[in-house]
Amino acid sequence: MSFQFLSGIRVLDFSQYVPGPYATLLLADMGADVVRIEPPGGEPMRRFGPIDKDGISVWYKLVNGSKRVLEINLKKPEGILQIESLIKNADVIVESYRPGVMSRLGLGEKRIRELNPRLVYCALSGWGQNGPYKFRAGHDLNYMALMGGLVASGPGEKPSMAFPPTADWSSGIQAALAVMGGLMGRDRPGGTGKGCFIDTSIAESVMPWQMWTLTASFRPGFEISRKKSYLNGGAAFYNIYKTKDDRFMSLGAVEEKFWEEFCDTVKKPEWKKRQWEECPQDSLISEVSELIKLKDMVKWEELFKSADCCFERIYEIDEVISHPQIKSRELVKTHVNGDESFVEVLFPAWVDGAPPQSRIPVSFQKADEIVSDWESDSLR
Repeated sequence: MSFQFLSGIRVLDFSQYVPGPYATLLLADMGADVVRIEPPGGEPMRRFGPIDKDGISVWYKLVNGSKRVLEINLKKPEGILQIESLIKNADVIVESYRPGVMSRLGLGEKRIRELNPRLVYCALSGWGQNGPYKFRAGHDLNYMALMGGLVASGPGEKPSMAFPPTADWSSGIQAALAVMGGLMGRDRPGGTGKGCFIDTSIAESVMPWQMWTLTASFRPGFEISRKKSYLNGGAAFYNIYKTKDDRFMSLGAVEEKFWEEFCDTVKKPEWKKRQWEECPQDSLISEVSELIKLKDMVKWEELFKSADCCFERIYEIDEVISHPQIKSRELVKTHVNGDESFVEVLFPAWVDGAPPQSRIPVSFQKADEIVSDWESDSLR
């Protein structure tokens, strides 16, 4: 764990793949004791991505660091009894089943309240616990499609999907934040002293980000679509350009002072007055593109070395890891182990002048070990 903010907080994680596990990874990084509940043989993410010699995906290991794993058959009565013992001593549940699954297992909200009225329960489903889509299947691309996350991104001819999957990772952050709010509402001075049921969704994690585009649709002349905005490829001052050696550079000269310095640096003062031409600025973008094509990336970097204009090359992954800024922040740890080497990206924050620490590897334990641990008072 990286920090001790949540030391003593116990989390049961019933989720799979990325959204829920990333939420509980953040909680584990902040000191929570996270126990994953998985079916016999493990959740599907164990077999998705590069497989190590032990038969488990390194992607699974990365998103489940600092957690303990307990395999339980929830379709058998003895499995439910083991879970109920853990629920009595837990602070948080995070699950990502479709609505109604936990109730069918005998672990619905009412039963959980009977077992532990202080429990903060976060249901992170695809679409939410109500509405016509609540049982509908979906993945990141589908959630982004409905919630406005794709319509204004990409070239004019069609939307572009993002990688890594935006809704999957953002929903993990959203769920972790909601859980933190639930814990504060329970435990802070003047708090309720009781738990709560949090209904959030992968899809809805990207909806708040659409407040500008949604509002723009009600304002004549401000509709935002692909390449029709200053921030989505429609402007020359905020764009991506290709160099002579087929590298790509980013230019984010939004403020006038940055655009003016860019123009002065490339000796094109006549471009200054054109910064706020109507989008899409196809003509100006074309002129800038032709200029950038005249030199290799290193030549542009040398030219812009002392220019304050929001210029940056688009780095390849191996360049990201070796960059001095990345190294100085100490968030990325490379673990070299032959064919099973991996790169760990830690909780993105420093606390009291100290960087985060590496996570301990995910561990697999038996139910009686964890039940005994949680029933003791040693961790409280």
